[in-house]
Amino acid sequence: MDTFSSAQMNFFALALIMSVCLAGGYAIGYFLRKKLGDMQINESERLGKKIIAEAERESATITKTAEMEVKEKNLTLRLEFEKEIGEKRDQMRQQENSLQQKQNEAQRVAEKTRKSEQDLEAKQGEYDRKEEQLKQKETEYEGLIKEELTKLEAISSFTAAEAKEEIKERVVDSARLEAAKLVRKLEEEAKNEAEDRARSLITMAVQRIASDHIAETTVSVVELPNDEIKGRIIGREGRNIRALEHCTGIDLIIDDTPGAVVLSGFDPIRREVARRALQQLTQDGRIHPGRIEEVVAKCKKEINKEICQEGEKTVMDLGIEGIHPDIVKLLGRLKYRTSYTQNVLEHVKEVAWICGHMAAELGLDVNLAKRAGLLHDIGKAIDKQTDGTHTALGVEIAIKYKEHEYVINSIASHHEDEEPTSPYAVLVSAGDTISASRPGARREIMETYVKRMGQLEEIGDSFKGVEKTYAIQAGREIRIIVIPDGITDDNACLLAKDVAQRIEKEVTYPGEIKITVVRESRFTEFAR
Repeated sequence: MDTFSSAQMNFFALALIMSVCLAGGYAIGYFLRKKLGDMQINESERLGKKIIAEAERESATITKTAEMEVKEKNLTLRLEFEKEIGEKRDQMRQQENSLQQKQNEAQRVAEKTRKSEQDLEAKQGEYDRKEEQLKQKETEYEGLIKEELTKLEAISSFTAAEAKEEIKERVVDSARLEAAKLVRKLEEEAKNEAEDRARSLITMAVQRIASDHIAETTVSVVELPNDEIKGRIIGREGRNIRALEHCTGIDLIIDDTPGAVVLSGFDPIRREVARRALQQLTQDGRIHPGRIEEVVAKCKKEINKEICQEGEKTVMDLGIEGIHPDIVKLLGRLKYRTSYTQNVLEHVKEVAWICGHMAAELGLDVNLAKRAGLLHDIGKAIDKQTDGTHTALGVEIAIKYKEHEYVINSIASHHEDEEPTSPYAVLVSAGDTISASRPGARREIMETYVKRMGQLEEIGDSFKGVEKTYAIQAGREIRIIVIPDGITDDNACLLAKDVAQRIEKEVTYPGEIKITVVRESRFTEFAR
């Protein structure tokens, strides 16, 4: 019993110890698990806070980037808007200045007109008084004349009208015969001196020269590959077309015309630059303001290079030396200038050749004559950029680059603004007229050419005794066929003079017109 109790006691003690150890193990495990869980929770909270902080920093970075982009875009839009507003203000300022100038000019014209009206009123009053005095004197003189005529009619057997007709017929017949004989004598003397007179008259010789000419216009047409490219030329909100017009100074007209854009402007060089630039842009396909400025600048360089080359080629072809490079460049600009559809560069080259040939015939300096002919219209290279006539501008250019005094006078006098002081000025004036008036040189001359021919024939046919008049040699000679029985040889000579005088009064023509009167008698018989 005691043994069992001791064993039982030991068992219970052991069980108790094991229970206590097990409970302590559970307690320690629970404590460790709780500690580990707390550590994991703290680590998760730390990682969460770190992620949240990084997210906040990234969000702030994205927000700042977006704000900067918005500010840059706003700044760009603001600059573009301010630039456009500035351009509009400049345009408005220019328009205001132009309107102010026009108003000032209108005021000056109005003031001048008022003064002229006052002067006219004063002169009109004076004229009215003089006219009244003249009427009174005329009435007195008419009365005296009537009294004298009555006395003369009473003395003679003729009335006043009969006496007047009788005297008129005798005086006219006598005067016509005497004049005809004198004219024939003078013409015979002139024929004997034909060789000497030919040298002085050669400056008025008319030479028919064939050359190329182009039509004057203020517009150019650029063909497009398709109509879709018109929208790209205009660009977004019209920025491309504005950039092109701003860079070239030429107006672009884009309408319903299929496959074409019209360039409008008075400066032919700017219009050519715009035409080439637009062609290159449409072929390349890249059309935006930056590209437009690049292409326009490139085309301007090409045109300037061609201008210099054309001026140098002209001087070399004519064999003229010592011309200043600036004048050579101005000559090249004349390639893009026309006058009444005639290309000005071709015109001055023609005049130079004509002056050179005539100077050779007259024994003058051929090179100086060519030089004067070549430079006579040099002012047209800048007359659309500067105030003043092309004659005055040409004189300024010639003086600036120290040209020969004969060349300066030839430029100043070729439109009769000054008196010619040398034979070279006469040659230039004649050469200018010849080149401008030949058939086909200018559209205006071609349109009036047939009219002038008809006018010459009408004048010849209007004289009594003329059978038929023919205008030949491009209107530089007319031949008049007269009725042999109605006009004598002396009267035929006088008829030629009368026709020439009437042509000089009624017809505008270059050079001179030769009038030939043909009087012949034909007798026809048949032998059977």
